[in-house]
Amino acid sequence: MEIKNVVLIGGGVLGSQIAFQTAYKGFNVTIWLRSDASIERAKPKLERLHKIYVSELNDAKNKKGPYSPGLLQNGKEYSNDEIDTFISNANKALSDIKLTTDLVDAVKDADLIIEALAEIPQEKIDFYKKLAPLLPEKTIIATNSSTLLPSKLAEFTGRPEKFLALHFANNIWKQNTAEIMGHPNTDPKYYEIVAKFAEDISMVPLKLKKEKDGYILNSMLVPFLMSAQSLWAEDIADYETIDKTWVIATGAPMGPFQILDIVGITTAYNILTNIPAASDPSTTYGKIAKKLKEEFIDTGKLGINSGEGFYKYK
Repeated sequence: MEIKNVVLIGGGVLGSQIAFQTAYKGFNVTIWLRSDASIERAKPKLERLHKIYVSELNDAKNKKGPYSPGLLQNGKEYSNDEIDTFISNANKALSDIKLTTDLVDAVKDADLIIEALAEIPQEKIDFYKKLAPLLPEKTIIATNSSTLLPSKLAEFTGRPEKFLALHFANNIWKQNTAEIMGHPNTDPKYYEIVAKFAEDISMVPLKLKKEKDGYILNSMLVPFLMSAQSLWAEDIADYETIDKTWVIATGAPMGPFQILDIVGITTAYNILTNIPAASDPSTTYGKIAKKLKEEFIDTGKLGINSGEGFYKYK
């Protein structure tokens, strides 16, 4: 089976990135969104990605690398004409990605659907129930969930053998990983098709042998970010000091709150609220949830894509 038509469900931080990278690599891409307002919110994200891609590609004309590996192959020399072709690919990606609220039309010829909805289990389940009767027989479904096990969602897709997880890191043109995780009933044939697709969009496929909540990346990242948020919520130190501590002491390029701005405050909040203790405001998890909601979500400071989160980006 050849994947050519790819549908993203959701145009948030990662949904927009996956869509743009996939279109940049020559696939037909549609983003389904819930409303016209969601479409208008997605457009600036795609425009921002276009500017980043074109800027990096133009910079590549003046140097031999290293390049963002999602854009150009490191170790290979490119002529300016070749790079201009890649810039044309980025321009075409921006113009050709289809944004729609019509789910029937969006999925009618889908080879692969990548679901990138909020990290709310019931929201995903309700969507899969709605999606299942609309799909062609050929369609494979992958969830980009960062913490949920595919086995918890598979039965609601109507095609558990063609369902698995395909999880990307943020800034996928630079951090070009794709974690591929099936569940016990995933057909190995479709697992390998999705792994090949990951390679085709210049990702490094990271194949998990079995299910693990948090996969590889977030099994390490989420506890790290939670520890930092705990220090902040318990008023041990302000977030700038926590970031400074981590960056200076470890030599890391970013602190945990800078990473949270990239991940997106809403995503961090949704992951947190899946923890039962977060509903109790007397617990550390509850204190984090309260601060994230009141100081950031309620004020529209959602991270780098909104122009401000813990830090300002305007």
